[in-house]
Amino acid sequence: MGIHPTAQVPASPSGGAGTPGGDTHPHETPHPGSGGDFWRFLAVKASGAAVSLVLVLFSAFFIFRVIGGDPVKAIGGDTGLTPGQRAEIEERLGLNEPLGVQFWEYVTGVVTLDWGTSYVNNQEVTTLLWARLPNTLLLTITALLLAAGFGMWIGARAGWKQGSRFEKSQVGISLALWSAPTFWLGMIVIIVFSVKLGLFPVNGMRSARGVGDDLWSQTVDIAHHLVLPAVTMAAVIYAQFVLIMRSSILEERGNDYLTVAKAKGLRDDAVRRRHAVPNALLPTVTLVAVQVGTVFNGALLTETIFSWPGLGLLFYQAIRVPDIPLLQLLFIFFAGTTILANMLADILYRFLDPRVRSSA
Repeated sequence: MGIHPTAQVPASPSGGAGTPGGDTHPHETPHPGSGGDFWRFLAVKASGAAVSLVLVLFSAFFIFRVIGGDPVKAIGGDTGLTPGQRAEIEERLGLNEPLGVQFWEYVTGVVTLDWGTSYVNNQEVTTLLWARLPNTLLLTITALLLAAGFGMWIGARAGWKQGSRFEKSQVGISLALWSAPTFWLGMIVIIVFSVKLGLFPVNGMRSARGVGDDLWSQTVDIAHHLVLPAVTMAAVIYAQFVLIMRSSILEERGNDYLTVAKAKGLRDDAVRRRHAVPNALLPTVTLVAVQVGTVFNGALLTETIFSWPGLGLLFYQAIRVPDIPLLQLLFIFFAGTTILANMLADILYRFLDPRVRSSA
């Protein structure tokens, strides 16, 4: 999963020399700018996001009508349908209407927030989305916390030890993980830790056999099933945090305020933790905001591989039919989340980095 092209994740700001006898932090974070400038900036970002979302809404209608598949056959079964039975199902699903009429009904549904009924489950598609969303949030938030926490820690240490064996090994591991396909990595994890070692369940979110009705037993069971999919998803995005944090630390290393901190007698680790890392966090903080959106897209493969009952698996099941109303809603949700996350990342960066305000 790469970084969205509209997201601003440049290198961290260079710090100035610390003031003698004062704090060695290179600068105070100033106010995000005058009200007029900020509202103009916000209007530009919001309008861009709105245009992207409108394009997504239109695309969602046409994409899933050209991907192939016969929802009537999927619903009616493989036993064969008479022309009358087929016509009845098409009329019930609204597929017998001209494309223009279907598009108008789709637009009307979007405006009134009526997203339609699932072809297969015969439930409101919004009901299916809200039922599966907590499972996806559990998986994605866990993976993001693992990737960000370990990635920033390893990246900071690697950047601080430039040229060391540790840095070279971590950069190599990160690049390998970044380039590894998610489905391949997931299959390797299943083979090693589930099939060979038998440490974790192969799929699902809960054990088929009863584990107790108390909250603790249920929590432990879900956590046991969560380990492999969360680690697999985290491994793919972990590399981005390592490489960006390492790059930020490398930029900070040559700044005068770190020299002043060392001259005051601070230990090397203290200089890294208290002065270099806080300044280098800026690009990584915005990367977290970006990943909040893109990590939902990564859930599609991970949930499918591990049969994790979230939105990704629901999307995979819907595309096999194809269940057009459900696919439309999920597509808009995934794309809209990414668009919103990138807009928020741009706004967050304006608050954190004074150079963005001065150039806006």
